[in-house]
Amino acid sequence: MRNPANRARRRSGFTLVEIMIALLILSLLLAIAVPSFVLARQRSQTKTCVSNLRQIRCAKEVWAMAAVKGVADPPPTWDDLRPAYLKREPRCPADGVYTIGAVNVEPTCSVGGEHTIN
Repeated sequence: MRNPANRARRRSGFTLVEIMIALLILSLLLAIAVPSFVLARQRSQTKTCVSNLRQIRCAKEVWAMAAVKGVADPPPTWDDLRPAYLKREPRCPADGVYTIGAVNVEPTCSVGGEHTIN
């Protein structure tokens, strides 16, 4: 007669097949989730960049009205806009560089693509 304690002792661990199935399921979940996270990050960076461009545009317009500047005048610099119209120079989350531009020109980001004011 077999001892029931020996049977329980042999069955206490996981088999190689069970571990491989668990790893397969985890890898499938990661393969689905990672691209979604990357896309969400890109969307967030785009929205932040567009928001920064709008802030620059508004600061530039207020500066132009306060300083009585027009289209023919030279464009403002960051020093003209800080600290009265912008608390700090905004930074693109995608490592782009902002160009203020002339009074009648929209500010731009060097990343381009969707990083523009609509």
